Amino acid sequence: MALQGVAIRGQRSLLRQIREALASGGPAQARLDMVVRIIARSMVAEVCSLYMRRAAGDIELFATEGLDPEAVHVTRMKPGEGLVGEIMRLGRPLNLSDAPNHPAFSYRPETGEDPFHAFLGVPLLRGGRAIGVLVVQNRTERVYVDDEVEDLQIVAMVLAEMVAGGELISEGELKGVELAPHKPERLKGAKFADGLALGVAVLHEPPVAPSQLLADDVVAEEARLNTAIASLQAQIDEMLDGQHGLLADVSYEVLDTYRMFAHDRGWNRGLEDAVRNGLTAEAAVERVRSEHRARLGQARDPYLRERLHDFEDLADRLLRHLSGDAHSARELPENAILIARNLGPADLLEYDRTKLKGLLLEEGSSASHAAIVARALDIPCVGRLSGLRDRVSEGDAVIVDAETGEAYLRPRLDVVKAFKARLEVRLQRRAEFAKLRDTPAFTRDGAKITLLMNAGLDVDLDILAETGAEGIGLFRTEFQFMVAEEMPRFNAQTALYGRVMDAAGDMPVTFRTLDLGGDKILPYMEAEREENPALGWRAIRMGLDRPGLLRLQLRALIAASRGRSLRIMFPLVASVDEFRAARALVDHEVAWAQRRGRPAPSRLDVGAMIEAPALIWHLDALLPMTDFVSVGTNDLMQYLFAADRGNPRVADRYDFLSPPALRALEAIQRACAETGTPVSVCGEMAGRPLEAFVLVALGFDRLSMPPAGIGPVKQMVLSCDREAARRGVSALIKGSAGSIRNEIETLARKLYLAI
Repeated sequence: MALQGVAIRGQRSLLRQIREALASGGPAQARLDMVVRIIARSMVAEVCSLYMRRAAGDIELFATEGLDPEAVHVTRMKPGEGLVGEIMRLGRPLNLSDAPNHPAFSYRPETGEDPFHAFLGVPLLRGGRAIGVLVVQNRTERVYVDDEVEDLQIVAMVLAEMVAGGELISEGELKGVELAPHKPERLKGAKFADGLALGVAVLHEPPVAPSQLLADDVVAEEARLNTAIASLQAQIDEMLDGQHGLLADVSYEVLDTYRMFAHDRGWNRGLEDAVRNGLTAEAAVERVRSEHRARLGQARDPYLRERLHDFEDLADRLLRHLSGDAHSARELPENAILIARNLGPADLLEYDRTKLKGLLLEEGSSASHAAIVARALDIPCVGRLSGLRDRVSEGDAVIVDAETGEAYLRPRLDVVKAFKARLEVRLQRRAEFAKLRDTPAFTRDGAKITLLMNAGLDVDLDILAETGAEGIGLFRTEFQFMVAEEMPRFNAQTALYGRVMDAAGDMPVTFRTLDLGGDKILPYMEAEREENPALGWRAIRMGLDRPGLLRLQLRALIAASRGRSLRIMFPLVASVDEFRAARALVDHEVAWAQRRGRPAPSRLDVGAMIEAPALIWHLDALLPMTDFVSVGTNDLMQYLFAADRGNPRVADRYDFLSPPALRALEAIQRACAETGTPVSVCGEMAGRPLEAFVLVALGFDRLSMPPAGIGPVKQMVLSCDREAARRGVSALIKGSAGSIRNEIETLARKLYLAI
């Protein structure tokens, strides 16, 4: 007999039969037996078996039609064992014409499967994880056709949700089935923003769980799907066309990828086919999502694995369009720990800061925008946690240990107890830092060190007084542009800069002009893809090429000053000519304001950020033109070592505490001292006590850092003998070849430094 697929054509009829069988009630095992019997009959298969993964990891036969029924709950395989184990491991179908001759085949005599050759097995996928396997078999040697594979995958997807919902397996048995990760796990990553947090996992843009799997009206369901897809496509088109800032920080390339996937015929066709075969639109999205997770999650190619994140985001957004909840704010539980593959700064700012206690990322880097915002908000953050999203479920207990760069998922009670003790010690240290808030930062030998705060958000202004900072050494003006839905107008910019200056009062504020471009492309600005964006059209280069944008910002800054002192700093200046041209624009705008009778700043200081190594050898020409300079160590070091700080493979490959880096910093400080040019350091290096100790030893006396760094750095300064530090660090720089971090730590201990 030639077998050509289902006897009753289509998943819709098969799913209807399964739904009717379940509605009949009866014991769980009886319903399970009935389901495999219906599948076998509909698929014209002589065997249909359902295997489930036990919590211990073993794979157990839960029901069968065609094999020996005595083998049910008796036959078990170890993880990865046999064809079923292979399907669980790979997360994708296995279609064989002669199963016994496959190298992974594991013979189990108690099942009585000797006569069967044709084999088709598909995983039961839930959340991208295989929780079971559905198998059909026939005696005849044959390969099942694509329609049959499709049919079985649809059924497996529905069964996975039914199992999870308790419709197929009894409550007692369900406890032993591994529906989600449940064991305690410890993941090692990288520290992005210091701190400790204990709370419950919240998945960033989590899937909207389908309340109904099987469609009552296929035509109406297809119309719902098409409407939601059209709405999603329009939303993503608007992101690129400049109408919305929902992903304001994401690069043009990624946004373009979203659009490509959203309009992809294959993706849309897969969704439509699933709906036409009897699934609801939501169930269709989950089914396609699980397939992509299972397939791309196994890919070795980093590019393909990154594309999985694009599909995840696309599926989540489509589910929200289907639910009519595409733009509503997310309500967080108390002590929320946000779990994501990656985030942009706008994404993070959408969450309630009072409830968001920690952040765990599967990807990212310490210099990414999400990490910078996390540090600004004082949210502990650990990144580069491989496999994070597939190892944690919504509501899991989670520990963020951003002191060691680790995450604990579903931690044991003893781990929680030890962690709480550490948290208490940390709170005590914070209390000690708070006591130092109004204490001037003098070294033991009398050198005054000015400690300033980095900022860029409205929320930073609220904590300025609490930190003990003596001003804002770096205000990142681009954040206002990155979180806005359209280009901020003159009045909006003026209002923000005015609020910053009002909050600072008599304390100085240094405004950095827009540092856009590179990986900070705004969706409402036309952009070109660049091979090396970090070395491309960004910061001052963009400002000089588009003087209208830069002049508008300068005009807003001058207006916001209202006759007060104003400090303006230009980023990524690579040549003296660039600074000369930028300063000329400042002078032009001041003259413009005065001609119209508007107050000019009572004092105007214009400076440059030293981030491009070229300037180190042209400081003799640059410094006389500036009122001050600031060293941006984040960019300076990535250019000095030719290591992209956004690339996790190389970002931490080179140590700032090494002779090349420290000699470059020493040369800058010496040149500034000789010309009397005020100089500060405003990179991440300034906010870490050990690195700040080295900066003080090199002669820097103005450090600007994230708010959380001020207390620890001040405590270090108060315990430091600057002259002894200078002698020790100078000797280490001259006599070493590689990183001198260990030697500096030894020196710090010898000097009884509070680090």
